[in-house]
Amino acid sequence: MSQPLDAIATAEAIASGEVSAREVVEQAIAGFEARKDLNLLVADRFEQALADVDAGLPAGPLTGVPTVFKDLGMNVAGMPTTRGSRLWEGDVQSEDSTLVARYKAAGMVVLGMSNSPELGKNASTEPLAHGPSRNPWKPTHSTGGSSGGAAGAVAAGIVPVAHGNDGGGSIRIPSSMCGLFGLKPSRGRVSAAPVPSVMGYPLGINHALTRSVRDSALLLDIGGQPLDGDLIGAPGPEATFLEQMRREPGTLRIGLVTDRADGGVVDAECAAAAKEAAEFLAGLGHEIVPVSWTYDPEQHMGAFGVVMGVSLLSQVDGRLAQLGRELKDDDLEPFTRMMYDHYRGTIGAVDYADALNGLQVTSWQVAQMFAGLDFVLTPTIARRVPELGVLDTTNPAAMWERAGDYSAMTGIFNTTGQPGVSLPWSHDADGLPIGVQVIGRLGDEGKLLSLSAQVEQERPWALVAP
Repeated sequence: MSQPLDAIATAEAIASGEVSAREVVEQAIAGFEARKDLNLLVADRFEQALADVDAGLPAGPLTGVPTVFKDLGMNVAGMPTTRGSRLWEGDVQSEDSTLVARYKAAGMVVLGMSNSPELGKNASTEPLAHGPSRNPWKPTHSTGGSSGGAAGAVAAGIVPVAHGNDGGGSIRIPSSMCGLFGLKPSRGRVSAAPVPSVMGYPLGINHALTRSVRDSALLLDIGGQPLDGDLIGAPGPEATFLEQMRREPGTLRIGLVTDRADGGVVDAECAAAAKEAAEFLAGLGHEIVPVSWTYDPEQHMGAFGVVMGVSLLSQVDGRLAQLGRELKDDDLEPFTRMMYDHYRGTIGAVDYADALNGLQVTSWQVAQMFAGLDFVLTPTIARRVPELGVLDTTNPAAMWERAGDYSAMTGIFNTTGQPGVSLPWSHDADGLPIGVQVIGRLGDEGKLLSLSAQVEQERPWALVAP
C-alpha cells in the first residue's frame, strides 16, 4: 500500500489479505512519528491501538482503518480532551462518545486526539496549549480550524479519514485549506452524546474530513443514526447515504453567489474558483442561476455571537466548578478571555431568548435565497490560506479584525442547519488549496453527496499533499 488509499479501499485491502490491519496501523503510527513537525496530534494511544488490533477488531465495514478524533467535542475513553485549552489539561475521559463507539464498532482503530484551537474559537489551529498545526502543502501556513489537526493528518497521507466538527465552518474551512472533501451534515444528524453544550450543538455538528466522497457517505451511515433522547434530529434518509451517493444527481438548479453578505472583501482567486466551478457544473448539464444573499448579516452576527457567548460561559464556568476554583490569568488565551469577560457582563436571559429568536428569523430569511433551487454554490472561504500568526489569539484586536474573513461564507449555514460540503477545486498562486462550497436543503445530504461524487468522477482531486 505505497499509494495513499481512502478508507474503503484500505478496508478492502485488509479484508482481502493484501495487507494486515496491524501493518496499516503501524504505517499510520510511523506517519505521525515522521511528521511530528506538522504538530497534528495532542495525545496518542499508539500502544493501545496496536493492542486493540492484536486482541481482534469487530467485523465491520471499516475494520482495521486507523483514524483520530478531534480534541474538542468528543470523548475517547482513557484519553484527555483538552479542548485546545490549558484550563482543561488533565481532563481524562472515562467513556467513549456515541460517535467514537460507533466508529469502533465499525472496526476502526483510534490512534489519538487531533489538535484544535482553544474551544474551537479560531479558523486556524494555533492553540497556546499545544502549538500550531502546519499545513502539509506548505508548513509555514495554517491547516485551518477548528478541525486543523484532523485536516493535516488526512492531507499528509497519515490516516484516510479523521473526525471533525463544525460550528461555524470548522470542517469546511480546514478541508478547503488542505485540499480535502469536507461535509457538514444537517443539524441533528450526528449525535454529540454525551457532550451537550447549550447551543454549541446543534449549531455545531460532528462528522469527518475525508479524501473521497464515498468515505464521507459511509461514515455518515455509520455515525448518523438517531440516538434516543436527542433533542433535535434530522429527517431520516430514504436510503443509505452510500446508496444515494451512487445515484446520478439528475439536472439540478444551482444558485451562485461569490460576494459576502457583509460587504467584505472576497479574494479574487477564491471568487474565481467558485465561478469556474459554476461553469464546470453547467457543462455537466446543471442550471446555474446568479443569486444574492437574503439575510441581514449585522443582525445575524449579533444573535450568533450571543448564543456562542453563552455556550462559552457555560463551558468555562462548568470547568471552574469542576475544579473548585476561580479563573486564573493564564487559564484562557487572550482572545478567549476577552470574549468571556465581554459576554459574562452583558448577557441576560432575555438577551439569550432574543438571540435564539433572531437566529430563527435569519433562517427564514436565508430560505428565500433557496426558493426554486436545489443548491447554492459559494467560495468556501473568502481569503486564501493564511500564514501561521495571521490569526493570533494573543492579539485580540487583530483577531477581531481578521477572524470573520474566514467564516464569512460558512457560519450562516450553521445557523440554518443546512448540510454543506467543501469540494477541493484549485490552488492559489502559492500552490495552496482552494475549495468551493455547495449548500443543500435540510436533510438533503444524499443529493449533495451524489453531486459531489459526480464532480469527483469528472474532475478528480489529489488524495494527499505533495
